[in-house]
Amino acid sequence: MRVLVVEDEPKMAGLLCRGLVEEGYAVDVAADGPEGYGAAVSRSYDAVVLDVMLPGLSGFEVCRRLRDEGMWVPVLMLTARDAVGDRITGLDSGADDYLTKPFHLRELFARLRALTRRGPSPRPTVLTAGDLRVEPASRRCWRGGCEVGLTAKEYALLEAFLRQPGMVLTREVLLEHCWDFAYESRSNVVDVHIRALREKIDRRFGVVSLETVRGAGYRLRADGGRQRARR
Repeated sequence: MRVLVVEDEPKMAGLLCRGLVEEGYAVDVAADGPEGYGAAVSRSYDAVVLDVMLPGLSGFEVCRRLRDEGMWVPVLMLTARDAVGDRITGLDSGADDYLTKPFHLRELFARLRALTRRGPSPRPTVLTAGDLRVEPASRRCWRGGCEVGLTAKEYALLEAFLRQPGMVLTREVLLEHCWDFAYESRSNVVDVHIRALREKIDRRFGVVSLETVRGAGYRLRADGGRQRARR
């Protein structure tokens, strides 16, 4: 398997390269963001080990650009930072996993094995259905060129639908993804928030995108919705 290591510290880059080669990987090394991005888009890799603090382009930006290009090679991000916000930014930029320096090489190898077993998996930085889109990193939503203000629960519901457009999601699935375990499946809390979400993303724009599937649950149309029929 071939791995790309993007690391600007020569000592760390050498350590990673030697360790990975001893584990049986073929390894390429890039010393800055632009070089790493160029290598990742021009060659085929089974995984990318990507430092966050890089000259030229940060690891966050490199990962975001790869995902925007539709490249889903597994990315393991490395950083000396341990702030929760940095980990969230890394994952929201499309990274598959996150490892904080200092780390043990055996842990890095284990994480790479897990990522390569999983294989490329789409983790878009923008979720869309027609002209409806959200940005998970900023938790913002738009219908066309108009930004739509959503509550935390409305956003959570919409993101769940946008990650599986066209699929029917039951009330139980939505409760599991968007609420804690204190809520019972008999509660109508899902229906209440679905109605509120419809008001904001559909009725306001004369569109029908969030559909009720009788006896099953709800579905977001993959095309972003159809115009509501005039009466």
